[in-house]
Amino acid sequence: MKAVTWHGRRDVRVDTVPDPAIKEPTDAIVKITTTAICGSDLHLYEVLGPFMGEGDILGHEPMGIVEEVGSEVSHIRPGDRVVIPFNVSCGHCHMCGLELYAQCETTQNREHGTGASLLGYTKLYGQVPGGQAEYLRVPQAQFGPVRVPEGPPDERFVYLSDVLPTAWQAVAWADVPDGGSVTVLGLGPIGQMSCRVARHLGYRVIGVDLVPERLEMARRHGAEVVDAAVTDDVPGAVRQLTQGRGTDSVIDAVGMEAHGSPVGKLAQTLTGLLPDRAAAPLMTRAGVDRLAALTQAIEIVRRGGTISLSGVYGGMADPMPMLQLFDKGVTLRMGQAHVRRWIDDLMPLVLDDADPLGVADLATHRLPLDRAPHAYEIFQKKQDGAIKILLEP
Repeated sequence: MKAVTWHGRRDVRVDTVPDPAIKEPTDAIVKITTTAICGSDLHLYEVLGPFMGEGDILGHEPMGIVEEVGSEVSHIRPGDRVVIPFNVSCGHCHMCGLELYAQCETTQNREHGTGASLLGYTKLYGQVPGGQAEYLRVPQAQFGPVRVPEGPPDERFVYLSDVLPTAWQAVAWADVPDGGSVTVLGLGPIGQMSCRVARHLGYRVIGVDLVPERLEMARRHGAEVVDAAVTDDVPGAVRQLTQGRGTDSVIDAVGMEAHGSPVGKLAQTLTGLLPDRAAAPLMTRAGVDRLAALTQAIEIVRRGGTISLSGVYGGMADPMPMLQLFDKGVTLRMGQAHVRRWIDDLMPLVLDDADPLGVADLATHRLPLDRAPHAYEIFQKKQDGAIKILLEP
C-alpha cells in the first residue's frame, strides 16, 4: 500500500509499504477514505525528529471503511463506515473508566513515562503506524472506532478523529462562565473550531493570529479578531476590548512552536542539529518550548481566570512566570484530548444539516495522498492559504 512516511526533518515521502494485518483479536483493518494533516504533525516535521524512526507512517486523523475485524471486536463489522480517534484506548481500564482516554493504562508507554499510545505519533507514544495511508491497522478496535452513517461526505465526520474533540475539550476546560469571554490564541484548525464551539455555547470570542486567511475565517464564524502581525501589544489590545480586565479564559491553540520566541527557536534548532541518540535524551530532560503564546495567555487572562492548553508542548525545562500565575490566581488545564469522551456531545451537531460548527468551512485543500509532501510544505510555511488539508488515498 501507499503511505506517508517520515525520513527526516522536513522530509516526508509517499512510500510503498506492506499492507497491515490483524495481529491481535482486538484489531481492525480499515480502508482509509479520508485522512488529514494536523498541526501537531508539523511538530514531527520540524522539531520532534529525535523521537521518530525513518519510515514511520504518519497521521492520526483518519476515517474509512472496515475491511476486517479481530475475534474480540463486535461493535463494528466489515463494511461499516468509521472514524478513528487518535487515542489508542481500551475503554475498560481505570483511566478509561474516568473518561481519561488519553491516559489509558492498557496502552500507556511506561518506559517513556508517557500516556496512552497515539496513532502515528513518535516513539514516546507507542510508534503506532498512522492513518495517512491506504489502509490502517486499528489497535483496541473493540472500543476506539466510531460508526458514522452512510450518505454525508467524509468531511462531515473526519474531524471527529481529533479536531472537534480537541476543540470541544479546549473550550470545556477553559471554564468560561455563562455569557463570558474567551481569547483563542492561534487560528489553525484547532483554534478555528475552538472559536466556533465557544460561539455555539454563547461566549464572546476574540481570536488572535497573524495570517490574514485565518483571521478572515474566524471573523466569518463570529469571532472578533486581533491581528498579531500589526499589533505590538496583543495582551493590551485584548484588554482594550474587555474594559481593561482581559477575557475570562484563554485557549492556547499554538503550542511549542510559537512565533516570537527567538531563544526557544534557537534551542530547538540547535537540538535538531544533534544526532537523534544525543538529541532525544536532551529533549526529555532539558528541552524548551517556544513560549510566546503561553506567556501572552498569562498576560491576557483576567485575574482568577482559566487558561486551557490544547497546543502541544514538549519541553522539560520551560521557564514559567510563576509569580504572575500565582498573583493572578490563574487556573491551568491541559493535555491530549480524550476523544471518545466528547463524541456524544459532538455527534448531534455534526449530523445537523444546518452545520452549526461549520465543518464544511474548514478544509482549504483536498489533495491525493501522493501529494502529501507538498501538502506538508505549504501547511508548515502557511502558504497558499493552507489552514486544513485533507488527503484522499
